[in-house]
Amino acid sequence: MSAQIEHPMSWQPETRFAPMCVEDIEAISAIEARLYTFPWTAGNFRDSLTAGYSAWVLREDWSGLGTAPVMGYFLLMAAVDEAHLLNISVASEYQGRGLGLALLHKATETARAHRARSMILEVRPSNQRAIEVYERYGFRLIGRRVGYYPISTENRTDREDALVMHLDL
Repeated sequence: MSAQIEHPMSWQPETRFAPMCVEDIEAISAIEARLYTFPWTAGNFRDSLTAGYSAWVLREDWSGLGTAPVMGYFLLMAAVDEAHLLNISVASEYQGRGLGLALLHKATETARAHRARSMILEVRPSNQRAIEVYERYGFRLIGRRVGYYPISTENRTDREDALVMHLDL
């Protein structure tokens, strides 16, 4: 008799948010490396935690059955009455399930908890999928940072602009 085993990605996992900790950095850095040509480094994440930025991970909820995989994360810097969303990412194997919106909602809740009245972020113009998510959430374009992001070309000096988006909280 053979048992049928359901592929783990064929079901929608329960999720839970947890504050990012140093022990998460290795997994998060691996996600960054898979997602981006110019990823944040482990040092960038470590420095953000040391600086006291609000940093959260989204995990599958395995109800105490060991360490659940990181599905996504965000880092937020709150200053005076504004929050700056520094990084928000969903691991590629979990994309297309609405987790980006869940992370964005948690980020706005976190910003409000810091008494921010608005949130800003930068996004590459080439990242149309993210732009659509931000616009659907209510962000609006307020500016452009020229040559903000490095791009992968033969000429390593090439840069891509950043679109600056704003959300009233």
